[in-house]
Amino acid sequence: MGVYKPLDPHNLPMKPSSKNPGCFVSKPACACLAVAFFSLALLHLLCCSPSGNHQAAFSPLLRYINTTYSFASPSEPPAGGAGWKSCNYSEGEWVRAPGHARRYNATECNAKESHDCIRNGRPDTGYLDWRWQPSSGCPLPAFDAGAFLSAVRGKHVAFIGDSMARNQAQSLICLLSAASPYRLLYRADDPHKYNFWRYAFPAHDVKVSFYWTPFLVRGRGKPEDDSVRYNYVHLDEPGDRWAADADTIDVAVLAAGHWVLNGAIYYNASEVIGAHNAPPEFGNYTRIGYAWPLHMAYRTAVERLSSDGRPRTLVLATFSPSHFEGNPIDSPTACTKMEPYREGEKELEWIFKEVRDIVYDEAETARAKHGNGGAVRIEVLDVTKLAGMRPDGHPSVYMNRDPFKHGVQEKMFSDCLHFCLPGPVDTFNEILLQLLKKNR
Repeated sequence: MGVYKPLDPHNLPMKPSSKNPGCFVSKPACACLAVAFFSLALLHLLCCSPSGNHQAAFSPLLRYINTTYSFASPSEPPAGGAGWKSCNYSEGEWVRAPGHARRYNATECNAKESHDCIRNGRPDTGYLDWRWQPSSGCPLPAFDAGAFLSAVRGKHVAFIGDSMARNQAQSLICLLSAASPYRLLYRADDPHKYNFWRYAFPAHDVKVSFYWTPFLVRGRGKPEDDSVRYNYVHLDEPGDRWAADADTIDVAVLAAGHWVLNGAIYYNASEVIGAHNAPPEFGNYTRIGYAWPLHMAYRTAVERLSSDGRPRTLVLATFSPSHFEGNPIDSPTACTKMEPYREGEKELEWIFKEVRDIVYDEAETARAKHGNGGAVRIEVLDVTKLAGMRPDGHPSVYMNRDPFKHGVQEKMFSDCLHFCLPGPVDTFNEILLQLLKKNR
């Protein structure tokens, strides 16, 4: 595609000579005839063409209008709320939009080094040239930092969960910091892990935090110390650090699932209630799978964030699939696709669908218990399909800087789970903004 060049006023097409005007009547009459001809053609198309042709004829124009002239968000009700309907952002397709995702420099906003793909030397940047087009007919506007900060003015936004929650949280910091002054309030523990941190945006009195809690509830084991062989998870207790700050949180984004699939020994209080993927040497525990523990983890987290009467919005994010697709994590070709999947090209694995459904189930359970018009509002941020269609957006071997400096090694670790920053994960926050604006 060529680069757009503005018209040169000194090199415009010549106007037709008045001696050969190209219309045998006066200019006003010529214009009227042209309009009449167009109207008759349009009338013929609408009245005399098969109905199936109408959508084909007009959908490109309607799509352009919807995506270009979205003066108000479709998720935000008009004055008085009349005629408003919620948009479904979970279904759609990735459409090419050159430059759409080139919005910030990840190095400047302190993104995790392993997600800073451009800094690490990734040569292809085509993964930045796509945007998500919902199939519901609702446009998804590009992220607007000012609108986000206005929507959460005076509030504390907390991301609670695993490394995908962190990936989205860091995306939000980068999107916001590109447009508004900010400062880092603290970053605890190992600075290379980015496990607990908080930023402030003083102009809007907004704070954004991340709490590394991969099971949502209290746990110990491999998430804290990779040398530990297993995980021990207390399903009845929320994570220590975020629970201590829960009364200050106004918007909570909860995201978990990957660690629950890996397995753990699960407790209720001090009693072991079962295990998932536990080796025999750890005891003859009841096999309880991963689904029930994930249900309980979300339920415990939602209960803690709904118990104090504080008005808040709880956003339950669905599962973001990985794309190793049978390749080992230390393969240099683990994820090398360079474009999104097209509709129907790759079926979403059943286990990813099941984990997504668990989030919807727990959202419905929470709404039934707490209502959705009172102090606590429950939203689902469904990113499973849009994330599942982006195998091209991962760091791959560019999780490390200049990975091919010494040639192609037999074993090279690849990240086929998290997304490059900037990258597809920024779309998570575009949808989050629409959810928050709807709730205002």
